[in-house]
Amino acid sequence: MITYIDPEARYSDATIHNGIIYLGGQVPEDASADAAAQTRSVLAQIDALLARCGSDKAHILEATIYLADLGDYDAMNRIWDGWTAPGRAPARACVQARLAHPGWKVEIKLTAVQKSIT
Repeated sequence: MITYIDPEARYSDATIHNGIIYLGGQVPEDASADAAAQTRSVLAQIDALLARCGSDKAHILEATIYLADLGDYDAMNRIWDGWTAPGRAPARACVQARLAHPGWKVEIKLTAVQKSIT
């Protein structure tokens, strides 16, 4: 069985199958904010979405971070490093990509496991 979280015609915010949570790319709420603020916004959304799916940041398996400009790498990492669960940093990739909205500086997609199966 697959559970779809907030499905729309084109995508769902998350899907869950066999206790594995697949989050779609999460983007900032304020496209005019700087990279640090956008990263905080995205991570807050991820926290809320993981909670709805029965998980949290300590149960992330992997993450892919898309930056519109690698010049924002250090600013994003300062926020990311303070957010990850101590001793539980997930496997991660970070790449530069042209994002769908010109004001977005960061988008994060990840996979996690539900707390009930760990």
